[in-house]
Order: sequence, then structure tokens, then C-alpha cells
Amino acid sequence: MLGSGGRRLLTTVLQAQRWPFQLSRDMRLVQFQAPRLTGPRLGLESGDGGGVIDLNAFEPTLPKTMVEFLEQGEATLSVVRRALVTQLPVLPRSEVTFLAPVTRPDKVVCVGMNYADHCREQNVPVPKEPIIFSKFASAIVGPYDDIILPPESQEVDWEVELAVVIGKRGKYIKAADAMAHVAGFTVAHDVSARDWQMRRNGKQWLLGKTFDTFCPLGPALVTKDSVPDPHNLKICCRVNGEVVQSSNTNQMVFKTEELIAWVSQFVTLYPGDIILTGTPPGVGVFRKPPVFLKKGDEVQCEIEELGVIVNKVA
Repeated sequence: MLGSGGRRLLTTVLQAQRWPFQLSRDMRLVQFQAPRLTGPRLGLESGDGGGVIDLNAFEPTLPKTMVEFLEQGEATLSVVRRALVTQLPVLPRSEVTFLAPVTRPDKVVCVGMNYADHCREQNVPVPKEPIIFSKFASAIVGPYDDIILPPESQEVDWEVELAVVIGKRGKYIKAADAMAHVAGFTVAHDVSARDWQMRRNGKQWLLGKTFDTFCPLGPALVTKDSVPDPHNLKICCRVNGEVVQSSNTNQMVFKTEELIAWVSQFVTLYPGDIILTGTPPGVGVFRKPPVFLKKGDEVQCEIEELGVIVNKVA
């Protein structure tokens, strides 16, 4: 914990205003950068859309990346709980750059056709087993970063998704025990190049899903104890202000617990691993005629209680 001298220095360096940070049921963990601070840092978002508390200033021994933070488990979470009830400087949102809440995870696991209403949109049966594919971690960008249209694709589409972040290592995890392995949830945009997903590369989905910038995440990792029911959240996507996807996570075919049990049969899950749990109906490829993203578009992906990410298409 900082002494009075450290607090004075922090206030000077960060040019931050001090005010009480009210205790909230929300624990919203972020990775961020700010002027005159070295490298990425861990912070607490003071409510959806609020400023940021610098956790590394509060406790200098904390790791500076989310994956390392999650690997240390309860010890680091207890520090965050202390920060929640301590009067600390809050950096104005305008003075920080939000990074993805998790960067460089061991894996990004994705689930296809996992919303019943999305299956109806395609006129296909609801899967009897989870359909699993992946993205490379290099596709991850921050909640307000640009999506870069690759010259190799003419059919880049949107998909808002609930992302689960793993907090505890496990293999062969039982569904009944799965939530003990979850750190929390965040908003994801599973950007998809439909030409490469559906017609190229032998119709294997990977390349169409994993171009650089095709996985915006954020704005925060909201811990599981702050989300009473992750399977009853409004979820929507807007393109240039127009609602294109609107549903509820109660439409998920396979819930978080089932997905973790299924995936952990095949691979060990590590702290920081991300599971994208599927998208609701309204994607561009199934519109008549199909609609795809173009330069200058702005995409907003929003999930109730978790927040909104906003990405320009460049």
C-alpha cells in the first residue's frame, strides 16, 4: 500500500484527481496504458464508462499483465478487494488507452452456432455437440482499436459474443465444477471473413476468423461474482448506429459450464484462456442481400452488465 509520499507523487505524475472510489459489486479489471507510465498496467475501471485506478501504483508487487495476475489466483484478487475500499486516485478515462483486458493468452477457443436463434436464422438444426474452432492470439486488439480490412477478403462480417476468461488451470473439468475455473466475462467481437470461412481453405474456419485485429475484446474483465447470471444478459451489435444483432445469452445452446467441460476433454485450460461462446442472429452474410463491413464503418458490440466496445473499420 502506498504511503503519503507515494500518493503525493502518484497524484503529481498521473495528474489524477482524487475522490472516493465507492464500493461496488462490480470488479472490472482492465489493462491500460497512460502517458508517463511504463508499459501496460493493470487497473480497475470505476464502473462501466468510468475512470481507472492504477492497481500497480496501489501495490507495486502486482503483475502488470492480466495473464500473470490470474496465474497468481486469490492472492492478487485480495489486493484488488483492498483497492475497492480504499480512497485512491482515479485517472480520467480520457487520459488512458484501454488495451484488451487479456493479451497473449495460451489459446482463444471459439464456439460455432451456439445460439438457438442464430441456428434458426441459417435454417440449420441446433448442434448436438459444441462446434469448436479457434483464433490465434495475434488477432486480439483493444476495445477501441481499429479493425483493419485485409486486402485478401471482400466479405468481412460482424459477430458480437460473450467471452469467458479462464482463471484456474484444469483438464477434464466437470460441468458442476466449471465455474470455479472462470475468472470472469468480457465483450468480444468475432470479426469474420466469410469468403475465407465458407469457401476458401477447404471450408476450414480458422483463416477466416484469425486475420490481425479480428478479435476486439473489452473494455474490462468483469469478475464472475459481479455477474449474477451470465446466461441472462442482453447482447447486441450496432453498425453505424443501426441495431443489427439483438438477443439474450439465454439463447445459448451450450452454457459456460458445458463448454468448459467439453473443451477441457481435449486441451488443458490455463489462466487467461478465452472462450468465445457464439453469436446471435443478425450477421451480415445471412441478410438479403448480404451486407459486409466497409472502410469508415463503426461497430459497437454491447452486453448488459459488461459494457460496450467500439471499433472503427479501417
